[in-house]
Amino acid sequence: MFISKIQVENFRSFERTEVEFHEGINVLIGHNNCGKSNLLTAMELIFDNSISKQLEVDDFYNGISLEKLKESAPKIKITITITQSNDEDLMSDELVTVSNWLVSLETPYQAQVQYEYFLSSGEEENYKKRVSGIGSTKEIWKIVKSEYIRLYTYKIWAGNPDNRVVADSDSLRKFDYQFLNAIRDVERDMFSGRNTLLKRVIDFFMDYEIKSDGKLDEIQKSEKIKERKNEFAENADEIISKLHMRLEAGNQEILSYAKDIGASFDKSEPGFEGELTESELYSVLKLIIKQETGMTLPVDKNGLGYNNLIFMSLLLAKMQADSDGKYMGSNAKIFPMLVIEEPEAHLHPTMQDKFIKFLNKNIERKKVKQVFITTHSTFITAAVQLDDLICLYRDGIKTCIAYPGRTFWENADGTKINAASKKYVQRFLDATKSNMLFAERIIMVEGIAEQLLIPVLAEYNGNSLADNHVIVLQVGGRYFEHFLRLFDQKNPTAINRKIACITDIDPVRKKKNIKGATFEKCYPYECGIEETVYEYKHNTALAEIYPEKKEGNIRVFSQNKKFGKTLEYQLAWDNPSNELLLTEGISNAEELRDLMSMVGEKSIDDMLKRMHDSEERQRIMEAIQKSIWDDAEKKKAIVSSRYLNSVGKGENALELASVLKDNLLSKGTDRFKEFIVPEYIKNAIKWVCE
Repeated sequence: MFISKIQVENFRSFERTEVEFHEGINVLIGHNNCGKSNLLTAMELIFDNSISKQLEVDDFYNGISLEKLKESAPKIKITITITQSNDEDLMSDELVTVSNWLVSLETPYQAQVQYEYFLSSGEEENYKKRVSGIGSTKEIWKIVKSEYIRLYTYKIWAGNPDNRVVADSDSLRKFDYQFLNAIRDVERDMFSGRNTLLKRVIDFFMDYEIKSDGKLDEIQKSEKIKERKNEFAENADEIISKLHMRLEAGNQEILSYAKDIGASFDKSEPGFEGELTESELYSVLKLIIKQETGMTLPVDKNGLGYNNLIFMSLLLAKMQADSDGKYMGSNAKIFPMLVIEEPEAHLHPTMQDKFIKFLNKNIERKKVKQVFITTHSTFITAAVQLDDLICLYRDGIKTCIAYPGRTFWENADGTKINAASKKYVQRFLDATKSNMLFAERIIMVEGIAEQLLIPVLAEYNGNSLADNHVIVLQVGGRYFEHFLRLFDQKNPTAINRKIACITDIDPVRKKKNIKGATFEKCYPYECGIEETVYEYKHNTALAEIYPEKKEGNIRVFSQNKKFGKTLEYQLAWDNPSNELLLTEGISNAEELRDLMSMVGEKSIDDMLKRMHDSEERQRIMEAIQKSIWDDAEKKKAIVSSRYLNSVGKGENALELASVLKDNLLSKGTDRFKEFIVPEYIKNAIKWVCE
């Protein structure tokens, strides 16, 4: 069986929230204060027997309305559903343990357990009278804190909570809830065998080559271990005898002091006696790190990251021991759960990936039933499967839940999946792209040039992407739709975030009536001038799905269909005489500088003559001469075309971003030059930051 669902009502940040889990690893992600830790605490209230179950006023959801607070005393409910695993035997230990909790007697069987924190029934009417005349929720909470919270009690109900059957403590103890919080002192917990954790692990794995020998039956194993214990006891007795022999003279001296002080009377006197057991010797064992050189290092001198991994391995070893029926008898745990808060603390990114593989291996070996992780690490989200991710986010004061893996479902039960899209996103959801899962707002772009330039263009537009929690994400021109599935608000399992997609209009053409002809890039002023020869097309497919003006959380922004082409082309179109564009790495710099200076006064013929002689020059010249655009538009088109032909995507964008930042720093001085941000980029930035 596995924990398949938790429902949380009126607890901390949750008004009424349901989260579904699956077998194996469940990774809870989301920005700060979205409720990840609160969700783990909710589980802890049911399964962790070591903590207090009593709560405080601050543990209640503080958004309960005044009307509801007057209707009845606030209560907290945490309901967990446990579901039968695929191919699980009806007589499995897990199913037998929760048999009294069952709420569904059809395959898959489901059991339920609920924690309820409530005001005792005898005080309910008194509470209603007390708050009936109160006019604010703040005052009611003060009354609850000062007069009623001490009268609250809790119960853990088994099965249908309406039946009011209390879950028996023996069954609850069968759940092994191991929680590692974000602020942990692992060194304190594993220095030596005096520690309960290490002592338990050593004891369980003592003589493990006998315990795990499949060639021996249980009686043979018991006999062999008994022989070793007897041998150890004989050797221990010999050691104790030698200690007595070495202490004989000293003991007489000690006794003389006892006689002198009067401690010996009635023919009795103090002496020494003792025995040495295996478990007592565990206390002298200390964890060390063996280095390749042969040197050893105490674990407290080891790095925090490695110590965290060592501690987790010891914890899993302890969980294995605690779930072993031969070792623990009737006290054995049957449902081991590992719950880790922010495992990335002190772990290098490479170690985070190794850590996830380590957990998967232990799940495969049945060492642990389920793992629950909270994280802010993009390296961890990149290392797990999409189906493992559960995203918590806030929509106003409401906590919302998204399941990235389910956004690729084509029907309600997930039996039909868009496998191609899911596979693509899973493959390319690296540590950089995983950042989108944590962002509050996203600008998706086609290439590296947009990714480098848009943050600085936003500053020219008077917006700070960082202050507005916006990230710029490069997804590639043809692959927007794959990633947008994760965020489309029409899908209830998606992450409802503002997504601005910036795409190039990219006009193309292909020759008509020629078999096998393909579309090739063309200039915007070439479109429509030879319709008998060419078929023309623009990149508008995504914009048709998510129009700029349409309501929704996803919008597409692109260049003007008549004049647009690419980002680089558009920058020159909007800044045809601005030499900030002429970075060090650009080719044809002198030609471009001359063309920019000619935009204002020289003729189109003069500009065409200034261009270097080439096939591309001939193509531009012929198309410009055939175009019906006006002269001002043609001049800007000449500069834009030559600029586009003179830049490399990434390198030039990096240089231009640096130049534009430096220029911005000089704002307010004579050195500052105005720079026009293209309209479609301006609109995208404005909308996503609103």
